[in-house]
Amino acid sequence: MKSAYELAMERLAKAEPAEQPLSAAQKARLGEIDRVYKGKTAEREIFLKQQLNTALADQKFDEADKIRKQMAGEKVRLEEERDEEKERVRRAK
Repeated sequence: MKSAYELAMERLAKAEPAEQPLSAAQKARLGEIDRVYKGKTAEREIFLKQQLNTALADQKFDEADKIRKQMAGEKVRLEEERDEEKERVRRAK
């Protein structure tokens, strides 16, 4: 007798078609996207940390808070861009 979990997984498998395996080119492209966005994230982080250190040294605490928020926003934006690009690669045939 099957458990409720196994039955639910069978129904889910029937409802959603199985994903096709990725080709070697797609896997390589996904790795390249990760490397590119890791570099972009590091670049922005370094730039904004320099600005943050300058603001803190000048005791501009309001500006420092804005920079911290910008850092968080930039990270989220770059992650979303990366995920969208990776999804386009996965959908490509």
